[in-house]
Parts: sequence; structure tokens; C-alpha cells
Amino acid sequence: MNSNAFSYSKFMNFDEAADSILRMMSRILNINTLFIAKNDQRTNEIVKVVNHGDTLLREGDTLPFEETFCKLSVDHGEKVLFIPDITKSDLSNALNVTRNLGSGSFVGLPIFYEDGRNYGTICGLDTETFELTEEHVELFETMSSLLSYVLELDDANRQIQTLSAPLVPITTGVAILPIIGNINEFRLETIIELALTKSESLSLEYLIIDLSGILQINDMVSSSLLKVANMLSLIGVTPILTGIRPDLALNAISTNIDLKSVKTEASLESALKTIGFTLSRDEGAGSSSRSLFR
Repeated sequence: MNSNAFSYSKFMNFDEAADSILRMMSRILNINTLFIAKNDQRTNEIVKVVNHGDTLLREGDTLPFEETFCKLSVDHGEKVLFIPDITKSDLSNALNVTRNLGSGSFVGLPIFYEDGRNYGTICGLDTETFELTEEHVELFETMSSLLSYVLELDDANRQIQTLSAPLVPITTGVAILPIIGNINEFRLETIIELALTKSESLSLEYLIIDLSGILQINDMVSSSLLKVANMLSLIGVTPILTGIRPDLALNAISTNIDLKSVKTEASLESALKTIGFTLSRDEGAGSSSRSLFR
């Protein structure tokens, strides 16, 4: 079996899936520009694009939504909109974008969230006219449906990642960030963003990062922990790592990552004591509770 016959890529998010889908479609369709646009009903933004020859669009290009072919596609509903000649169609001939292009064809189909909200469109554009077969229509429909599914997976995954690393305020200026499960690149980005944004919004002095729930630690995890610790220090937050098991410590040492510059404690309680907090049990009539004092 030829190992070069097929190349498999694992998609980490919607952007990666969208890029791969456009590149695959560009090998099938004789259309100069294939793109995915996102809109908020006011602005239309090109988020992914593949140009064969002429550069008709670039990633990041924006236009008022009302002045785009994408709006025509969204208004057309859950069907492929095909305009064989943009200069002769009553839908498109008055648009500024048509005058700028001069001639050509357009095809587009909306991309929806599961709840029916419109994310944007997947489209094809060329200054030369092109034909669209039934197979091509089916391809656009399939890819639009696939992108809708990936959108939902991406959103669900972000929610799961946030829940598996919840930042919990425990008193004024102090919070704990327990990290649970396996760590990958996407989770690390989520954790770093969460730690920085929440630390700033909560005006934290200390962020205790508990690692007892991490299943394994490697070079990427160790270096990223050091990175987030340094970034927290830059914004005036003191990071404290807790719950480093012996096996995690040995793996960290073997990866040659120096965590000596980061404050570490064996447990959450010892970390709280280090920064001046104590736990006190209050016992009343037939009941008791634990309180946190500084």
C-alpha cells in the first residue's frame, strides 16, 4: 500500500475544517475563488478563501452585509443560489461589487447553526462565467451541512474545555483553577485565555492552579505551564501550582523545563496558608461549618 496515496488530517476546530473543505472543493470545481464568509447582519467578513489565479478576495476582507452576494445567498434560503452572469441578474447587477468585478458568475449557500441562526455562507466567485452541475450543487449542500455540524462540535468542545478547567473565585483576590484530564494544544489555549481574562476581570492577586487532575504531563504541558505562570506574573498575579504528583514532577524534570521560578505547594490548603489564609471550623448547635480567614 502506498503511504503517500492518502493524507489524513485531524481537525482541531472550525477554522481548520473550513480551510481543508475549501481546498478540497477547489480541486474539484473550476471556479477561481472559493470562500467562507461570516456575517452579523451588518458586516460580511471573509474568514477563509482559496484563490486559483486572480486574487479576488483575501481573508479578513469586509464589506457591509447589504452590499454583498452573500446577503443574496442568505435571502435565498436553504438552497444553492447560482447566478450565471452577475451583470445580467436583477439580483446582482446593481451592486457595487458587480461593477468592481465587471463580469462573472456566483454561487452561494448559507451555513446555519443547529438552532437556525445564520453563521455565514460558503460561496464560489469568478470573473469568468462558469457552469454548475447537479453534482456541484450537491457538493455545496454537503459541505454546508458538514460545516454546520462542525460549528456545533466546535461550540460544544469549547464549552466542555471551559467546564474542565473552571476558574473558581474562593475569596477576594484569590481564585483556583483546577485542570482535569488530558491536555492538548487547543485546551492549553483555552486555559491560558481563561486564566488571563478572568484574573484581570476579577482583579486577582493570586491564582492557584491545581494539577492533581492532569492525567499526564509532557514537554508541551510543562512549557505551557511555565508560559501561563510568566504571563500571569506580567499582569501582577502571583501563580501558585498545587497537586504536582511525583510522576508528574519526574516527567517535568525529564523534559528539562525549569519550574523552580514558579511557586509550588503540595495542596490547596498549604497554598492558602502560604498567602496568609487559614481554615477555621465553626461549630454550632448540632452543626459545623468551615470558614476562610486572612
